[in-house]
Amino acid sequence: MMEVDGAGPVRKQHRFDSERLHAFLRTRIQGYPQNAPLKVLQYQAGQSNPTYLLQVADKLYVMRKRPAGRLLKGAHAVDREFRVLSALWKVRFPVPEPLLYCDDTAVIGTDFYVMAHVRGRILRDARLPGMSREERAAIYAAMGRTMASLHAVDWRTCGLDGFGRADNSYFERQIATWTKQFKASETVKIDSMDRLISWLPSHIPQLSLPPCIIHGDFRLDNMIFHPTEPRVIAVLDWELATIGHPFADLAYNCMPYHYPAFDAAAAGGTASLNALPGFGADFDFKGSGIPAEDEYIREYCRSKNVAYPVPNWAFYIAFSLFRMAGIAQGVFKRSQQGNASAENAHIYEQVAVIMADIACDVVERNNGMPRGLNPFRYSAKCEALRKQLLAFMDAHVYPNEPVYMAQHAAFADRWTIPPIMEELKEKARAAGLWNLFLPSVSGLSQLDYAPLAEIMGRSHIAPEVFNCNAPDTGNMETLHLYGTDEQKRRWLEPLLRGEIRSFFGMTEPDVASSDATNMQLTITRDGDEYVVNGRKWWSSGAGDPRCKVAIVMGRTCARGATDVPRHRQHSMIVVPMDAPGVRRVRALTVFGYDDAPHGHLEMAFDNVRVPASSMLLGEGRGFDISQGRLGPGRIHHCMRLIGLAERALEAMIDRTTTRHAFGKPLAAQGTILADIAQSRIEIDQARLLTLQTAALIDTQGSQAARKSIAAIKVACPIMATGVVDRALQAHGGAGVCQDFFLANAYVGARSLQIADGPNEVHRVTVARLEIKKRLLATRAAAEAKAKL
Repeated sequence: MMEVDGAGPVRKQHRFDSERLHAFLRTRIQGYPQNAPLKVLQYQAGQSNPTYLLQVADKLYVMRKRPAGRLLKGAHAVDREFRVLSALWKVRFPVPEPLLYCDDTAVIGTDFYVMAHVRGRILRDARLPGMSREERAAIYAAMGRTMASLHAVDWRTCGLDGFGRADNSYFERQIATWTKQFKASETVKIDSMDRLISWLPSHIPQLSLPPCIIHGDFRLDNMIFHPTEPRVIAVLDWELATIGHPFADLAYNCMPYHYPAFDAAAAGGTASLNALPGFGADFDFKGSGIPAEDEYIREYCRSKNVAYPVPNWAFYIAFSLFRMAGIAQGVFKRSQQGNASAENAHIYEQVAVIMADIACDVVERNNGMPRGLNPFRYSAKCEALRKQLLAFMDAHVYPNEPVYMAQHAAFADRWTIPPIMEELKEKARAAGLWNLFLPSVSGLSQLDYAPLAEIMGRSHIAPEVFNCNAPDTGNMETLHLYGTDEQKRRWLEPLLRGEIRSFFGMTEPDVASSDATNMQLTITRDGDEYVVNGRKWWSSGAGDPRCKVAIVMGRTCARGATDVPRHRQHSMIVVPMDAPGVRRVRALTVFGYDDAPHGHLEMAFDNVRVPASSMLLGEGRGFDISQGRLGPGRIHHCMRLIGLAERALEAMIDRTTTRHAFGKPLAAQGTILADIAQSRIEIDQARLLTLQTAALIDTQGSQAARKSIAAIKVACPIMATGVVDRALQAHGGAGVCQDFFLANAYVGARSLQIADGPNEVHRVTVARLEIKKRLLATRAAAEAKAKL
């Protein structure tokens, strides 16, 4: 069937006997075509009652039915929907014309109702992309007026007497109901939901407004707008309608103001967070024409002659998000039972987490709820991605580690990419787990990205699967921050798509590279070109056949020059791998490992000519770029090491609890117990120090976080080396062979005590900054004393 009006083929679990329905409708609906066949399509959007488009000749109808199967008590009451539609149609409120309700389950298996089809626009993105400023303003004004007019309808005179309890117990009853519904559909523990369940009942405001008809799910995408005019012609989905408090609808309508912004296209695929696109913190309300939340609330209050501002507004928003979390959890539960209404119902467990977390954030910002013990609270978006990432690792990454290794071992040329890698990358991109390291794409802070990097660090193939692998992440950050438009088009965009790889050329074989000012490679201006001459080694990633570009650091000032500061004598330049004079000299091994097909190469640059436009930021800015590049990148390395250490500790416990020696499990031996305890202590210490550093970078910038960055560069590789070494020792001979990941993990962790900058240099940085802090404090104390 062709998709019509947002509808497509009926999903298997929602099929019914359409001929029996056709025969029934012929005798029940006036004007129903008698001789034409019935075509049934199912609307793809919506998570509640399955909704169908009925096509008979030139007539269109819409049918809503109760889902089949086991349902939560009181949910999916299509009879209530039909009742409220009938009442509102009579008073000319904009709803589709209700035509019939059938409670005879012999017709299609459940009760259902049919209404007239309304042709118009359904707007699913609160940001209203593609509209003019004036159109957006008019759409929001129309939505607000429609809500206010609904709340003005007298339910007693329109046929809805007894439709709900007309007292001030609405919020109390709703909190109890949705708590019960959530617990009945709970699949995992959501800490923020438990906090809301505890907090909301004791913080219900005193209610002064009289009860009214409320929609219960009053959202932009539950309205049909006129095809060309900014006018609401029908309000849809009345399943949650009742008699209640008007601020419940108003707050529910304002939820997008609190949702994070998320661009699924930029992230490389459709992601769960895009199920509820919001404005985000940086949205330009004034420029867009969309009223800010306070303006929207003020206009509603003006139209209803209600005092503004609304007292305890945080409660109403938190309550709405709590309800949404409960709804989302129910949707996910139905997906597990096989009777969900939409294809994407499986993502809604993550939506429940997002909603509950945002609700707690709203209350916390208004000093209404204690934050709890975690000083580094991750965002709702981070928590949802973390959960999604863990599931992806279990389903796709861990099972394919041996596949990757087997495919690679089968190649005669070790510098060949196993096909499974590209397959996994496609799956990760389709899941929206792509380029998470880059804030401008993912919307994540460094603190948010840290736990995700930890998860990826558990597998040696995982970072590339999610396009979050070094050195590409650092190079992409560099091009994003400092690249020209042409450099971004030619190199950054294919890197972000995962089509090419890159390397970073800094360390050199003939000098002590721990002092980066020693480097000898030269970058010399010659007309409209630069000429690059010199050697680099430990060029990680240069062995990959997909490696197409390098960012190379070298001298643009003569060695020994005294008229230019030492840290203004070096620059970074973009060099294509196919430029004449670029040559792979040899692959270096790390403790005997060649790390193919990634590799660490010695590279020669012999009179390599590149356009002058290849220079990044300008001559003499190399160290400026390196500081901007390396701060966030070190968070990535350190958190990945923590993930590696966690997996090593798990392996140690698994091994020692299943192996016996001297009459008891190895895990009962005192030395093993000490090793397990020490490993846990060191991992948690390193994680907290790294999260503190991430938070500092987010709030004060990389420069202010220099001491912390240097500290984690020392702490994390030493910690990971120690944990892996203990796990390796516990495995005995197995630990040093190819049967386990531990030998390779040890090499990676130990080498980072050099590759990530030698520990000695980082310790010097920490010490100097600590001494400086003390001297400044001592001087300040002396000056204060002198003034007394």
